[in-house]
Amino acid sequence: MENNRVLIIDLQCFANVDWYKKVYSYYNVEMFIYERHKKMSFRNRILIAGGNGIMNLSVPLLDARNEKLLYNDIKIADEPWQRDHWRGIVSAYNRSPWFEYFRDDLAGIFEKHYRFLLDFNIDALHWVQSKLKLPVTFDLSPAHPVPAPALRKAGGDPGNADDFRNHFLPASRSEWTSGKDAVGMYGQVFRDRHGFIPGLSILDLLFCEGPAAVQWLRTIEEPGK
Repeated sequence: MENNRVLIIDLQCFANVDWYKKVYSYYNVEMFIYERHKKMSFRNRILIAGGNGIMNLSVPLLDARNEKLLYNDIKIADEPWQRDHWRGIVSAYNRSPWFEYFRDDLAGIFEKHYRFLLDFNIDALHWVQSKLKLPVTFDLSPAHPVPAPALRKAGGDPGNADDFRNHFLPASRSEWTSGKDAVGMYGQVFRDRHGFIPGLSILDLLFCEGPAAVQWLRTIEEPGK
């Protein structure tokens, strides 16, 4: 990875593997916490694979359709979503090679009470980074026109940044997962039943490959593509 450009991307909820592959091709990654809410996104959605195929774990939000809200103001609805998410994760990955290794540590996030979606997603980002230890600097900053830390590092030149916000959306999943060949496939739990399912949460890769997840992420695409 030799890319001094800045990646601007949306902070997702246990982001998908393709999001992390993109992130791994940059040194500096910028995420705006005061940007407008985007409904039908991966900011509150986790895709995993279980015995019956894809499972969509969605964090319930208050006023979820209001795109005038700022990211940092989005509140989580008072529902037992963490219990349901954890049960789904356990049922999907209890047979995976590395689930027991990560289980107790990850469970803490699903036992902690969260009022705001941003707080949950930040904790998710930090948890994954503590396992992958990617050589990447993540900056959480206000939206432009306020200069962001990573852009200041890059000389404050917007032309030195690649904007991939809202690139990895559920509605366009078939587009950004197309063309995956054998190099992009790893040993998923139910691959013998459903074939390889691309575009799942980074949790899928971690539970299936453990420390080798980082090696797989190194099969990166060209930045800016």
